[in-house]
Amino acid sequence: MTSKIQPLPTEVVYLISAGEVIDSLTAVVRELVENALDANATRIVISIWPQHWKVRVADNGDGINLDNLYQAAAAHSTSKIHSRDDLWRINSLGFRGEALHSLATLGDLEIISRAKNETEGWRINYNHQGEMKAMEIAAIAPGTVVTVSNLFVDSSPHHQSLPLHIKSVQNIIQNIALCHPHLTYQVWQNDKEWFTIYPAKTGGKLIPQILSQVKYHDLCELNLPIVNRENSSLNLVIGLPDRCHRHRSDWIKIAINGRIIKSAELEQTIISGFHKTLPRDRYPVCFLHLNISPDQINWNRHPAKTEIYLHDMNFWQTQVTEAISKALQISAGNIKESVHTSRVSNLIKVAESKGQYNIKSINNVDHSKNQENEQDNKLYLTAIAQANNTYIIAEHSGGIWLVEQHIAHERVLYEKICDHWQIVPIEPAIILYQLSNNQVTQLQRIGLEIEPFGEQIWAVRTIPLVLKEREDIAEAILELSWGGDLQTAQVAVACRTAIRNGTKMSLPEMQQLLDDWQKTRNPRTCPHGRPIYLSLEETALSRFFRRNWVIGKSHGI
Repeated sequence: MTSKIQPLPTEVVYLISAGEVIDSLTAVVRELVENALDANATRIVISIWPQHWKVRVADNGDGINLDNLYQAAAAHSTSKIHSRDDLWRINSLGFRGEALHSLATLGDLEIISRAKNETEGWRINYNHQGEMKAMEIAAIAPGTVVTVSNLFVDSSPHHQSLPLHIKSVQNIIQNIALCHPHLTYQVWQNDKEWFTIYPAKTGGKLIPQILSQVKYHDLCELNLPIVNRENSSLNLVIGLPDRCHRHRSDWIKIAINGRIIKSAELEQTIISGFHKTLPRDRYPVCFLHLNISPDQINWNRHPAKTEIYLHDMNFWQTQVTEAISKALQISAGNIKESVHTSRVSNLIKVAESKGQYNIKSINNVDHSKNQENEQDNKLYLTAIAQANNTYIIAEHSGGIWLVEQHIAHERVLYEKICDHWQIVPIEPAIILYQLSNNQVTQLQRIGLEIEPFGEQIWAVRTIPLVLKEREDIAEAILELSWGGDLQTAQVAVACRTAIRNGTKMSLPEMQQLLDDWQKTRNPRTCPHGRPIYLSLEETALSRFFRRNWVIGKSHGI
């Protein structure tokens, strides 16, 4: 049964933040689509006529009965909250009771609706005070159609660029669809179909409809309950850093209880979670959706309900960090093909045409360790060969991997260095010549002790522990002097000390490196953001060699 629309008490109106909620075509679409979602719609059709400043949103939801239609556009009237206490247990999207009234004041408002339990529908036109000015019976299936025309006459949106309005409308519909992926969203512009978003089981499976260059196997999606938090959960979708990333942070999207919101704290937490897994100046693809008990949220910080106050922010930041760390791991549960089948096929064809790999094959491999690890649902890689003294060829139950030894070792060393960064004294001191003031300052900034030792001569008396046994310590320190913060220095040290490509490795050495690499926190990319491995999954190999053919037909019988 539809709840009764009624005016909010004065004390509740005062508690709701003041401000203009409807200030653009995007805001009109947002409010009307949110109302459709609250009405349990499964299909929403949005039509816009930007040049005419007209919007229509039709849904197949619960509909509005005649009694509620009388009050629908009245100021501060809603069926979603009724008292002060309701502000702390909000589960609906449109709760302020001002959207339809604002639309009536800004343009010509018409609502056609039929409640599901009624046999006839009604068409209502409202004046600019939100009062009914005309009413008639209308033939309509259960649901609601809201049309607003002549919006923003002589107001600021008319002076803004229409393409920006149109792009913003597209973005808001896509954001809503991410949070509510089980619906169909059909969007029309100037009486022509613009785009359609089809239902998907999860937000992650919807993303390829929005980002056409991203495939679902480029993503990792986790659904995690929150321990000790009743009715709370975390849904995380990330673009795997070895497969997709962005020039801008435009695809770090955060939602709480079905609505995309802005949160500088959570956005920074996400960026930090991908630290040293992406190339320089690149940002992750990430959609975070938190379902949180309403009493932990204050929605009344912003009239557009995009900025909130979240109680115990540190707790939620920790949950997000742990979820990202889990998603970045490589295990039997989240391993997928890392490249498209066509790329795998092209790679194999190149191998066929070029001829010879310098592969030292090793046949006597002990698989007992493999079996033990698979019982723990851990992806265990078994080293079987080395190609061109550069790539470790490894097999597992699902296919074959090529792992570049230098950057895999670089990832291992980088995380060890970060966890155990240690500056130790060295005797005799390392002597460097003709350093600039900036180079000296840089070495001091990362914690090294350096002092003059003569004209244009400098003595370095402490160094990072991992460099102590190297013969090229002076060259390494000179490299560190060229700039960057401590983390940049740690990356440089890891890169310099990692196994070089072209180094011949024994089978135990290869296996040890694979084991150490898989234990790292971010095994998919090196600290510079380069992908570490190429997977040739059994499914791709099977398709390439056409093992699914019927033998008789494949022989031309």
